[in-house]
Amino acid sequence: MEEQVLKVEKADGIATLTLNRPQAMNALSRALRRALIQTFGELATDPETRVVILTGAGRAFCAGLDLKELGGEAGDTAANETEAAISGGELVKTMARLEQPIIGAINGFAITGGFELALACDVLIASTEARFADTHARVGIMPGWGLSQKLSRTIGIYRAKELSLTGNFLDAERAERWGLVNRVVEPEALMPTALGLASDMLSTIPDMLVRMKRVIDEGYAMPFGDALAHESRVAGEYRASVRPEDIERRRRAIIERGKSQRG
Repeated sequence: MEEQVLKVEKADGIATLTLNRPQAMNALSRALRRALIQTFGELATDPETRVVILTGAGRAFCAGLDLKELGGEAGDTAANETEAAISGGELVKTMARLEQPIIGAINGFAITGGFELALACDVLIASTEARFADTHARVGIMPGWGLSQKLSRTIGIYRAKELSLTGNFLDAERAERWGLVNRVVEPEALMPTALGLASDMLSTIPDMLVRMKRVIDEGYAMPFGDALAHESRVAGEYRASVRPEDIERRRRAIIERGKSQRG
């Protein structure tokens, strides 16, 4: 029977994707990369799925590209496929095109390509068992999925250089202090926390969930002044569709929600 390398569960507007190669620390084999690209592509047109959770089975989130598989390939075709896997980044590009927010539930090791996979998520919740490492300089492969640029913009250039120039591991607690992950929880609380955050997202106005993610991502890729102007344009275009009575009703609901979340 063929290995089910990716488990997909859908319920109540949430799609949970579990990398399922625990014996290989969920390394990104050709089959797993293909399954992820196909699944994210399908979710992009699934009106029932509004939030995605990505996690791993076993003790690793993802150990990166399957170097055993790549190392065992031979010939021109294999060399071309290896180069495409390393530098093409089609997987993270597919994730970037997804309108729905992606919550990364980092259960264990996220190494090199697995680190890049985590950085392709919108929000990161880490287990206390999570460990991050950029080992490109140790393996002898240049990053091609965005890590060299995203990491410095996330945790600062000096910290990013420390990680990438040493290949050292970063534990979950320090990752939280450095701003890489949103929060750290005990292993048994990881999925309940991710699901709770997904439910909070689902409680927002559906089209605003998409619009807010889009304007944040678009602006983040621009110089600050251009980003402010972009936000102003987007807000102006959307303002015509807003009814004052709807705003007032939602404002009252927000106040009540704030009271329930107090403390």
